[in-house]
Amino acid sequence: WALPPSPSRGKLWGGVGARTPGFYSHPSPSFSPACGQPVASSRIVGGQNAQNGAWPWQASIRYQGFHICGGSLITGEWVVSAAHCFNRLPVTDYSVSLGEFQLHIPSANAFISAVSQVIIHSDYNPSSYASDIALVLLRTPLLYTTYILPVCLPDRSDSIANGTLCWVTGWGNIQTSGKTPGDLPAPRTLQEVQVSLMDAQTCNDLYSISITGSLGSRPIKDDMVCAGQTEGGKDSCQGDSGGPLVCSQAGSWFLIGIVSWGEGCGLPYRPGVYTRVSAYSDWIQQQLPTGGRVAGGVAKGEEQQLEGQPARARTQMAEQARDLLPRVGGELTQMHL
Repeated sequence: WALPPSPSRGKLWGGVGARTPGFYSHPSPSFSPACGQPVASSRIVGGQNAQNGAWPWQASIRYQGFHICGGSLITGEWVVSAAHCFNRLPVTDYSVSLGEFQLHIPSANAFISAVSQVIIHSDYNPSSYASDIALVLLRTPLLYTTYILPVCLPDRSDSIANGTLCWVTGWGNIQTSGKTPGDLPAPRTLQEVQVSLMDAQTCNDLYSISITGSLGSRPIKDDMVCAGQTEGGKDSCQGDSGGPLVCSQAGSWFLIGIVSWGEGCGLPYRPGVYTRVSAYSDWIQQQLPTGGRVAGGVAKGEEQQLEGQPARARTQMAEQARDLLPRVGGELTQMHL
């Protein structure tokens, strides 16, 4: 599909005043009520194996039992992910697993729940990936453990400076820059990679540089943030969509971005693009208490959009390097959302 036509300049990010927001703090019997504080300390492209329990908010979104996307736990019954992960109906075919570490090895720490509702942001645009955010309600509320804890969410006014080093995690494809993406090998251990934040204007400046097979453009919107490095080599990839980009502030981990899309994986001048969570903090708070609930589990007004969203191939990067494509993948690599 074609590149988004309209260029956009973003806001320069300043410093963050971090705190542990009470709205996202849900105490459980044996653990601190504070979000973003894993008990453990701590492929994605250019990454490494994570430590079991280091990223306890990491979710695996499954479709008909197969991993397709990541997500982040924000309360005992809500997960935030990318809107483009949910372009199939019915919602009952989706499930969420938390506490996972190696997808091919069953874990006693894992908690799996069916999905009772998905709220897609009403401004979501499947062509430009604007407002690429969704909230997922677990049918079965969970109890926090060492391996299942929520991440903190930033306020609308929070911002983080260019160049801040943050972390992306997921079970998506791995590759060396410029080569065809490859599946994460068995046992599919959770991957982590450290990346540098870039605001929308800086990211557009990079995307405007022409590279082999790709004319330059300025597709980054104000509600997006980029992360990676100019020379490439460290990035999220297909199968990582919806997963967390987190930054440590004042001793807690905050969800700064949601894996959304990219051109290739780990290419020079093409950092990964993420939904900027602070742009949607108010929306999230509005939805969780009472908003958006309708019979059938999809937010009102989105049923037709979900059914009509076309599938997008993303494996053949050599032939489609100029396309901006979502980072859905995993086991459903022959279906490609």
